[in-house]
Amino acid sequence: MNAPVDVVTGAFSYSGRFVAALLLERGRDVRTLTNHPKPDDPLARRITAYPLDFENGDRLVAALTGADTLYNTYWVRAPRGSLTHRVAVENTRRLIAAARRAGVRRIVQTSIANPTASSSSYYRGKAALEEAVRSSGLSYAIVRPTLLFGEGDVLINNIAWLLRHLPIFAIPGDGRYHLQPIHVKDHAGLLVEVGAQPANVVVDSAGPEIFTFDELVHLLRRAMSVRTVVVHLPPVLAMAGASVAGRLVHDILLTREELDDLMHDILLSHEPPRGTTLLTDWLPLHRDDVGRRYASEIARHYRPISGA
Repeated sequence: MNAPVDVVTGAFSYSGRFVAALLLERGRDVRTLTNHPKPDDPLARRITAYPLDFENGDRLVAALTGADTLYNTYWVRAPRGSLTHRVAVENTRRLIAAARRAGVRRIVQTSIANPTASSSSYYRGKAALEEAVRSSGLSYAIVRPTLLFGEGDVLINNIAWLLRHLPIFAIPGDGRYHLQPIHVKDHAGLLVEVGAQPANVVVDSAGPEIFTFDELVHLLRRAMSVRTVVVHLPPVLAMAGASVAGRLVHDILLTREELDDLMHDILLSHEPPRGTTLLTDWLPLHRDDVGRRYASEIARHYRPISGA
């Protein structure tokens, strides 16, 4: 008998690659929907790639036909050009509709912790898609991560990169707002776990440790043994500095909406933690790697599409 087939959006990207690898380990066949195929990726030999073509519903249906579960990690972190959060919501609705037409049994949707706690376009979009999943008629699991860390992450890695390369690092405000990071492998394991369940579920994906932003920055600073001076600035000045640094690296370091959401303590879970990996254990093992290379949001998600 053929192995069950699952579809993962972005299996050559960040969280999607860990989900795909885990599904393969469990004997599932995996397809991916992506606009950035990587023929030289170690997973490429084991995964069939299809275009993530939101404008062609029939093409999406064909790629999803025969699949049991769709693991959807597609989203837009920071709008760029015509690709806004509103467009990302419409794109995802088209993907959900294609999954329904294709006879997909279950969808596992990556959302965000506390999706109704902010009026930002990012959070409004995530909340709207949760409702779209609930009303789709498909069996579903909605997973709400706080903040991911681990090999390939953006935020924590780039804080570390800045600490390695700048003489001064500015913390917006008092730095007493909180984060609850979860390791990407723990997060992927939770996605696959709820994907295998029959019941409709909504769960948070959060790690076992909570830090203030100030504590996180100093934790990274100590782990890497750097001497960067850490200062506190009013948010408007810190954002100005982030904008200048963003232009230097040709990337989006931080948006004002992201900073406002961070400072309102919504990257926290109100459920027991699902992750087990401690950032305080992980960092000493990766002190020579974290922040060694800058992780570009634009290079990762907005580089020219190659291949079919």
